Amino acid sequence: MRVVVDTNVLISSFFGGHPKKVIDLWKEGEITLCLSRDIIDEYVDVLRRLKIDATLISELLSLFAGGYHLLFAGKTPSLKIVPDDPEDDKFFECAVALKASVIVTGDKAMLRVANYMGIAVESPQQFLSNH
Repeated sequence: MRVVVDTNVLISSFFGGHPKKVIDLWKEGEITLCLSRDIIDEYVDVLRRLKIDATLISELLSLFAGGYHLLFAGKTPSLKIVPDDPEDDKFFECAVALKASVIVTGDKAMLRVANYMGIAVESPQQFLSNH
C-alpha cells in the first residue's frame, strides 16, 4: 500500500504512539512510503529545528537514499487543496503523482479534506484501525 506521511506524523514517531506504529509499518516493509523532494526538505528542516539528534536524521536520510520501501515523485502536479495552509498541498501532489492510497496526518486542515481523488486522508489512529 502506498502511503504519504505528513511531517507531523514523522516527527511524532520519534516519541512513540500511533505515529511510531505507522513508521514501523514502513520500516517493516508493510507499506510503501511516497516522497517528493519538497516533503524530504520539510522533514529535514523540521527535524533540525527541533534539534533531533543528527545521527537519527542521517539514519533516516540513509533509508531514503537506499530506496527502502519507498517511491519518489519526480515532477508533481501543482494543486490547491488545503486553503488554510497551501504548504500542505505538497502531500496531495505527491499522493496524486504516485497513486498513493492514503495520506496519514495529524493536521486538522488536511483531515477536513477526508478524501481527494480516491486518496483517503486519515489520522495515524484511523490508518492503523482501517488497514
